[in-house]
Parts: sequence; structure tokens; C-alpha cells
Amino acid sequence: MNTTDFDWLTYIRLMEQLLAVPLDDARRAELEVQLTRIAAMAQPLMAFPLPHRQEGAGEYRL
Repeated sequence: MNTTDFDWLTYIRLMEQLLAVPLDDARRAELEVQLTRIAAMAQPLMAFPLPHRQEGAGEYRL
């Protein structure tokens, strides 16, 4: 996923409803800035190719 084509404002509004945490416009705007920055920092890590047999994380079963 490219960070420029994700609609963070819609995501924030949905999470606001799901978590019942009302935010004002200023907080929504700042949260959008921070989430965009975090996504941009994570993009190189997410693009790093893993070997075919390498798992991204351990699998735990009961």
C-alpha cells in the first residue's frame, strides 16, 4: 500500500466511532499528520523482501 493513497481521515473517523472517542477537528488533523508519518517510516520495512520460506512472524497454536 502506498501511503499517499490511503484515506487517513476516513480511517480516523471510523475508529472514532468504533472506539467511542470523540475528537475535535484539530486533533483529527494532527492524528492524520502523525499516522501519515508513521506509515511513511514503515514503508521501507514493509517493502523489504523476505526469502520464500521465511515467515514474517511466528505462528502460535493451542
